[in-house]
Amino acid sequence: MRLVALAGGVGGAKLIDGLAAHLSPEELTIIVNTGDDFNHLGLRICPDLDTICYTLGGIANKETGWGRQDESWRALEIVSELGGPNWFRLGDRDIGTHMERTRRLTLGDSLSNITSDFCKAWGIWFTVLPVTDDDVPTWVYTETGEIPFQEYFVYHRCEPRVTGFRFENAESAHPAPGVLESLQEADMVIICPSNPWVSIDPILAIPGVRQYVDSLPVVAVSPIIGGKAVKGPAAKMYTELGIEPSSLSVYNHYGNLLDGFVLDNIDIVQVEHIQTQGIKTLVTNTLMKTPDDRRRLAKEVLDFCVNLIN
Repeated sequence: MRLVALAGGVGGAKLIDGLAAHLSPEELTIIVNTGDDFNHLGLRICPDLDTICYTLGGIANKETGWGRQDESWRALEIVSELGGPNWFRLGDRDIGTHMERTRRLTLGDSLSNITSDFCKAWGIWFTVLPVTDDDVPTWVYTETGEIPFQEYFVYHRCEPRVTGFRFENAESAHPAPGVLESLQEADMVIICPSNPWVSIDPILAIPGVRQYVDSLPVVAVSPIIGGKAVKGPAAKMYTELGIEPSSLSVYNHYGNLLDGFVLDNIDIVQVEHIQTQGIKTLVTNTLMKTPDDRRRLAKEVLDFCVNLIN
């Protein structure tokens, strides 16, 4: 079975890591959100791509889930000392990634080609694809105005009340090389437990992606457990948009894209409603605290996928 996983953020990276423990590089392709990408201190930062690649490469910071292990912060200390913007945490080792990415982008290379080369350097043999090589930044509509996603997420610490989202240039963007091809060759799509609003929706907004995904069996793993997000502002976003945060709300968000849905044991009361829509469900422990949790959940999801299409 050939799988394509749609992912972004720490939750997505954890499940990707678990899937990679059970699948060969020929069996798994990862399509990653680029709506979080932005320029900072003259560098091109790609948070979701880096989180997933660092995790697959075994070099992610195990405490935070993002950034690199064995990190130091001397460069950022100097930036702060000189009065520069220090609100986005860039470690010294992490800066090296952004410097080389920026250098190559400036020379005209594509983000997808750079990502492929970085994966090889880090010993990652799975195909990791940015959803697009074009600049499609996520903007967050709030009661205090429209702000770029990273400013909302990091600088403002998700405090402004959300009223909506915009994916700039999405309608004119092109899928990165390999994105549509991987979906054409796939047997199934897994939507990782990533924020539906700002990690998965930007992927589906790129022309052609949603249509190809919709033509395949799709399983989504809920990032909401017991009405709360494990990490990040997903539950807060649901509430501020007038939607009760729940696994059921995640299911409703994806709607008729789904053929199967995975939710936590704590949310079992929501299963009956989902099943009445003709959707298969898997109820299990979806909280991934340890590497063993990642592998266990990934195996359960894979078995669920096999049973779904057989």
